[in-house]
Amino acid sequence: MKTSAPPPKPDFTPPPRARRPAVAIPSFALYGETATPGQEMLHIEEVQSRSRLYHWEIAPHVHHGLYQVLWVQQGAAEVVLDEWREAVQGPAAIVVPPGVVHGFRFAPGTDGLVLTLSARFLVEGEFQSVGEAFRALFSAPGVLHFAPADGVAERLNALFRELAAEFMQPGTAESPVAGWLARAVVWRLAQARAQGQQAEGERAHRHQALFTRFLLLVEQHFLEHWPLERYASRLGLSTQRLNRLARAESGRSALELVHERLTREACRRLVYIAAPAANLAAELGFDDPAYFSRFFKRRTGLSPQRYRQAHQAQG
Repeated sequence: MKTSAPPPKPDFTPPPRARRPAVAIPSFALYGETATPGQEMLHIEEVQSRSRLYHWEIAPHVHHGLYQVLWVQQGAAEVVLDEWREAVQGPAAIVVPPGVVHGFRFAPGTDGLVLTLSARFLVEGEFQSVGEAFRALFSAPGVLHFAPADGVAERLNALFRELAAEFMQPGTAESPVAGWLARAVVWRLAQARAQGQQAEGERAHRHQALFTRFLLLVEQHFLEHWPLERYASRLGLSTQRLNRLARAESGRSALELVHERLTREACRRLVYIAAPAANLAAELGFDDPAYFSRFFKRRTGLSPQRYRQAHQAQG
């Protein structure tokens, strides 16, 4: 399982429908059905069984005391979770804790399942670890993305399908099997979420370490005017990846960071060293004093001479 950037929005447009501003956020048991306080529930149904009735669009609503997981095996959806929106491509699991406003616009033909349950079905009389997995999974709303050929996604899909088949059997209310399968689904999803968070943390640590190495290289070689390709090569990266890394960690391109360091050194020497600007340009690795002057003015808005004069006046 991996966490990925949101994929492109689904290539469909639901039919336009006029809406009046809601007086309150609708609260349901299942979408369109009246909620009963304190109700106990274990329910699973196909995505299309309900969404097709509403032109593949489930308007924002809320469940109180009920937990939901929407499993998108194939297809796409635009997802609303409170103030957050994301375009989702299957396979993916959308986790909805109680009280979270959520809504969906599905691409027609989207294949998946919606699991709705109350906490009793997962924690009552069970091992402590099941309750811990339950709390971990539903600690916050979110989307778990899976690669299409991911073995974890295949196992999850098999569990969801087995649960749906068991739910359709006569006497389900008296059978413990559906509850066992629901616990297995929650366990696997909680495991996938934890692994995804760990992978994200490890990836962030690697990125930070690489970025630190880049800054150290800049500090060592900025006066040599290394081309960006050389920095990237020393880090084992392409220039595109180096730029993505720099922007992710600092909000600026790699070249911008190199130029910032060079400009900072130029400012320091202009203020504290009385040598002519042309001499300082050579010390800073510029073969042409005129080019240094243009570079410096582009970066600071002042020529080297004006910058030095301004700081002398302040002193």
